[in-house]
Amino acid sequence: MKKLSYIMVICLVVNCTSTQLIDRWKNPDINTYEPYKILVVGLTSNDIARQQFEQQLKKEFELRGSEAVMSLDVLDTTPKTDKMTETELDSLENQLIEDGFDTILLTKIIGVEDKISYHKDYKSYERTYRKFKDEYLMYQDIFYNPDYYNEYKVYTAETSMYCICPTKARELLWKGYINITDPISIEKTVNDYVKLTIVALEQEQLVKTKIITQEDTSEEISNY
Repeated sequence: MKKLSYIMVICLVVNCTSTQLIDRWKNPDINTYEPYKILVVGLTSNDIARQQFEQQLKKEFELRGSEAVMSLDVLDTTPKTDKMTETELDSLENQLIEDGFDTILLTKIIGVEDKISYHKDYKSYERTYRKFKDEYLMYQDIFYNPDYYNEYKVYTAETSMYCICPTKARELLWKGYINITDPISIEKTVNDYVKLTIVALEQEQLVKTKIITQEDTSEEISNY
């Protein structure tokens, strides 16, 4: 029953959101991994999106037995006007290790692409026209109908999980690329992205699996 509920949740995440996992990579030397204390970093200048994103990931990791800390509580404790140097980042990593951190999860937008979708009546019309007037009559709405096509944006985000374990080499464990199609609401986009990321990490056995209850399943379904 638990397995069935888990599969239902995965299907909901995939089918009811504007996010899509398009590619991923896992360190072949790592079979399973359980982060003990993880720093969650959302690399964006949008403070509202960053706070919501880091808060939600923090919650999800804590539900799976890991201690999670937002970068807002670590990196922004003192005002900074300059970029961090390599030396400063080395010092930061060493300080994180001293504070008991063993994992960093870093997310950033790496690209944006303008897209155009055409009206389904035209897009799916596969007839081959043998006369100019027939094709012109069919497609002249390009000039006159503003609903002929819709412009939208697709953002590509990259999430990376790093091990900074003191007894192991500091290395990349996992990297995933997620497309975000035409985001409208920060809250919904963050919610969709976090759920998809967590599902992917669970499938790769890089985080503990949350025990799915009947209450959790009902809540997932009600959100769609």
